[in-house]
This record gives sequence, C-alpha cells and structure tokens, in this order.
Amino acid sequence: MAALKAHEVARFLTRPDVDEGIFLAYGPDAGLVRETAQRLIRKLSGDDPESASIVTLDGSEVDADPSILAVEAKTISLFGGKRIVRVRGAGKSLVMTLTELRDDMQGASIVLEAGNLPPRDALRALVEAAKNGRALPCYPDSDEALAALIRDTFNQQGIRVDADVVGILREILGNDREITRRELEKLCLYAAASKELSREDVLLLCADNGMLVIDAILDATGGGHAERLELALNRALSSAVDPQRLLRMCMIHFDNLRRWRTEVDSGKAPRAVLDGQRPKPHFSRIGALEQQLRLWSDNALATASARILQTTADTRRRPGLAEPALRRTLLAICMMAAAR
Repeated sequence: MAALKAHEVARFLTRPDVDEGIFLAYGPDAGLVRETAQRLIRKLSGDDPESASIVTLDGSEVDADPSILAVEAKTISLFGGKRIVRVRGAGKSLVMTLTELRDDMQGASIVLEAGNLPPRDALRALVEAAKNGRALPCYPDSDEALAALIRDTFNQQGIRVDADVVGILREILGNDREITRRELEKLCLYAAASKELSREDVLLLCADNGMLVIDAILDATGGGHAERLELALNRALSSAVDPQRLLRMCMIHFDNLRRWRTEVDSGKAPRAVLDGQRPKPHFSRIGALEQQLRLWSDNALATASARILQTTADTRRRPGLAEPALRRTLLAICMMAAAR
C-alpha cells in the first residue's frame, strides 16, 4: 500500500522513494493538485529536465480513446530522456488501461490529477495498491500551513512585512493553492524594489479577493441587510471561501461588537469607541460598525455569538452541511438585526 498522509506529501515531493510508476494527486484543492503534479514532474525529470519527454493529456481525451494513454506511456523518447505522461481530470475510465500498465512501466511515469476521491474509488484504490503507485492527497491548507507558506514566500524574497500582514493574508486568501500562490507572487512583485509590505498595501492589492467580501458578509449580517448578505455569501462561496472560515470571522466580529458594546454601555459614543481601537477598523466600515453598535444590545449579541458557536460545532461534526448551516445561521442573525 502506498497511501500517503496529507502531511507526508511535501516530504515525498522533495525525495520520492520511486522514480517511475503511477502517481495520483487528488483532493478538493484543485490548485494544490496542479502544483503537486508540477513539482513531482520537475522532480521526476531528474538532472536533465530539458531531455525529458512530457506529454499532457486531458481526461476527456483518454475517455474518448483509452488506448492513447498506453501508447504515450510506451512511446520511447527520441532524446532518451525520462518519459512522463500527465493526465488532467483523471477518472475511473483509466482503471483498465492502468491495470495493464502498472506492472510494466518500462521506465515511464504517469502523473494523474483528480478531484476529491473517496477511499473506495476505483482509481485511487488501484494506485494505492500498486507496487510503484503513490497516491498524494491534496487538502486545503490549514491556518498554520497557510501562515507558514506566506512567511516562507516573503522570507525567500527578503521582504519585510508589518506584524499583522500574515494574519490579514491568512483571512483574505481562500483554499485554492494556485490562487494563493498567484496573490503572493503579485505582492512580491509589488514589493520587489522597496522590500517592504504594509497592511495597507495588502488590503489595497488583495482585499477584493477575500477581505472585502467577508466584510460585506459581516456588515450585512450585523446590519440586518438580507439581500446584501445573500449576494455576499454567494460571491464568497463561489470563490471557494471555506464556510468554517466565515463562521470563525463572524464569531470574531460579534465578539468584537460585544466588547465594544460594553464601552458604549459605560457611556462612550459608538464613534469614539471605534476611533479608539488599535488597529482601527478600516475607514470604509466605520459607518456600518457604528450602526451595528446602536442596533445591538449586549444580550442580543450574546445570543448571536452562541448561535454561531453552536453552528461551528455542528458543522465540524458534519462538514457536508457546513454551507446550508452557515446560510441558515447568518440569515437568522440578520433577521434579528432587521427586527431591532
């Protein structure tokens, strides 16, 4: 059996224990699947990547003509380099051909890219059972892994960042590794000359991809704007923003409102409370936050926070229901605000 754990994939890509065979990169993070396949191909190409014969096929091509995979795998390279066949969008239609190839690869490597495959999927099972097969799961980055990736990227470029930049980017960036890499490359290019990156730089360059839509969700929920909430949620979820991340941000938002509300109840004006925060909320949100502080009482905020906390616990036990549970909870809280 050659079923790697997700945390073992990075080490495997650095030092693969086989240099030919069938390799399957699979999982819900399409960007990480592509990146894993690309890194593996570079490693398999060896010391002379220019001489490698790399053929890329689409899964639909193989579905239409299953023999094409075997033909490409067995075709000898004109320059004598490594033969690598990459198949994007691989599915179970490849199983029969791969069964015939797996015990006689003749020096070739087949790198497959697939979506999220359950343990009993025929393609995944075949690769995991093959002597020279390696299945590489690609799951969304955890907060810790994403933060490490951000820090490593900036350190490699010698870019100094404000203390809260890593935290801001961790919340802005979604679960697609390809999008994450693209955004980090954009920031590195922006800071190539100055070698410095501020919080304002990050919000200016990247907020449209995540933070602004998350802020829209928070303020629509807290302000009682159901239509805005629906639009913002649709935009975030269609961009692969994790429902658990949104629940966490909502929890932080309502905890902040409750803390600020305590100051309002002690006699401070809402605007004065917000102006006194460090870091201060973005100027574009001050009006919406001030309205929310006037709408919500401490008891009502406690009720909203408890509901978000319960939904977070429920969705961790049943991840498949995360999106509908998120929508139901935020709409209920939004209606609480609208009724006040």
